[in-house]
Amino acid sequence: MSDEVRKKVDDEWKTQVESEKKAAKEKQEAYHEPTFKIFISSLSVQAMIALGKLENPVSGKIEINLEQARFLVDTIGILKEKTRGNLTEEEGKFLEDSLFSLRMMYVEEKNKQSA
Repeated sequence: MSDEVRKKVDDEWKTQVESEKKAAKEKQEAYHEPTFKIFISSLSVQAMIALGKLENPVSGKIEINLEQARFLVDTIGILKEKTRGNLTEEEGKFLEDSLFSLRMMYVEEKNKQSA
């Protein structure tokens, strides 16, 4: 894709988002902005579902998929490495705490299955 096409799509995206924000404000509706903490939270919830700590919202059942859980935890680990030095103190602490908790849950579940 050419740089010109990319710029056009990016400009159209920005225009559309600004229009949606303005419409939500006029209607006094919430417009949810994505944040780094929300992004990490969503990955963490997916990992907890894969670890069987939360009910799968699609099936309504507790399901364990350690391969998927490991992939998600490793993905958060990559984000930690790639964002080093670019996060606020609060974001960094949140990321570190989330990653530690998920790793502990993974090890616990892996040990249960090995026993």
